[in-house]
Amino acid sequence: MTKSNLFVKNLKNINKSINSLLERNLNKLKFDNFKTLPRNNKIILAVVALFILFVSYLLVPSFYKQENISKKLKIELQSKFNLDFTFNQNIDYNFFPRPHFVSKGSYIIENQKNIAEIKKIIIYVSLNNLFSTKNFNIKEVLLEHANFELNNKNSNFFIKLLNNNFLNANLKIKTSNIFFRNLENEVLFINKIKKLKYYYDSKKLKNILYSENEIFNTSFSIEAINYEEEKKLYTKLDFDLAKLQIENTFNYEKDFKSGSASLLYNKNKSLINYKVNESFFEFNYSNELDKEKFLYTGKLNFKPFYSVFDGTTEELDISYFFGTNAIIAELLKTEIFYNKNIDFELNINSNKIENNRNFTNLFLKFKIKEGLIDIDDTKVEWKDNSIIKLSDTLIYVKDGKLFLDGRSQVNIANIKNIYKFLLTPKNFRKEIKTIDFSFTYVFSEKAIILSNIMIDGKYNQKVNKGLDNFYLRDNDIQNKIYFKNMMNDIIEAYSG
Repeated sequence: MTKSNLFVKNLKNINKSINSLLERNLNKLKFDNFKTLPRNNKIILAVVALFILFVSYLLVPSFYKQENISKKLKIELQSKFNLDFTFNQNIDYNFFPRPHFVSKGSYIIENQKNIAEIKKIIIYVSLNNLFSTKNFNIKEVLLEHANFELNNKNSNFFIKLLNNNFLNANLKIKTSNIFFRNLENEVLFINKIKKLKYYYDSKKLKNILYSENEIFNTSFSIEAINYEEEKKLYTKLDFDLAKLQIENTFNYEKDFKSGSASLLYNKNKSLINYKVNESFFEFNYSNELDKEKFLYTGKLNFKPFYSVFDGTTEELDISYFFGTNAIIAELLKTEIFYNKNIDFELNINSNKIENNRNFTNLFLKFKIKEGLIDIDDTKVEWKDNSIIKLSDTLIYVKDGKLFLDGRSQVNIANIKNIYKFLLTPKNFRKEIKTIDFSFTYVFSEKAIILSNIMIDGKYNQKVNKGLDNFYLRDNDIQNKIYFKNMMNDIIEAYSG
């Protein structure tokens, strides 16, 4: 045992003895006991002397040269976490509540580039071995208000840190950001780190990464474990607000990598199996039950970049796309997809629409190309009596709101059934084959504005005079009486 270790150990033993002695004597204090104060002066003096001695020991690092402290801490951080830190300012020392060093204005360097700018770093060191900078032992590191710059080349930065030894030292990050950029250095998204921690789990005998984050105004947590011997990475994501949990196991042993993920959403479980290499990402997604409710397949090509997703499902919840706070709508509002380099197509066939029995056989076609987003050629049937097809559509952001503009053509197969459903008076029941109109849908308000209505290819002045720029909210459509009255007003205007 070194002299410094022995000294600290003796201090701790003496401290325990003094505490015990003080407790016994103070409990006996009475007025008559003050007569014995002279005999206790030795104890008081001993306590004061030991306190001064202990504080002096804690203050020892304050007298070290900045150059020596910086050099030793850099070496220790490199050894424990494989991170190359640069300290721009002086490193301050404080022993309360436990010995630690503080530096403001630091950087993490990787491949001779700054990948993280840190406003404040706190380095906690062991109480032992403070007599020499050579014996400093880092117990915990805390990064606050850091900004990390990541891209495709260093996107695995946080996962690589799991390969270090966290048995005797933890790494924490608080109130920080991850800026993920493309090759043109444009910011694709920002992940806010509320709190993040690397630590060693003595039960699992593994390093654990746990982080609470926020992205696109959505909070989530992630837990990651790297099984280095088996070349497998396990991750678990929890989106509390969306009631979504994703557990993923990624096998990276071969050049042709693969993985599987289970998704738990509102107690409904589904599975994703995927394969990936340098050129593409391929997957299939289905529910876990024996009776298949849906199946999606897709492929993302990286060189050149384009992707096509195809899916079939028994029932589709379109609130994911058109709801007030829908995840996809929120992503579109960020404008990260309005990029000329993105080429994306999504095709979904669904027999039913959730919470809407009148519409069936939906074909949803979603496309991103050359910086434009549309749903052209999307079709849906209404009560087997008509087919509604969209064209000339465009999804865009204006004044912070998400809009969908387009034209809609309604091809009517059975006008008699429609009149019967609407309870249209018989004297207004004319033969109609097609109805065309322009529309604007406001996502945040779940409202649609109708204009430029044409019936059987002809513009009708009476119809458009009453309904041009007509503002129709979602609850109006759900109200059957209101909807029928509105449709009959259109028919009456056309018939008159």
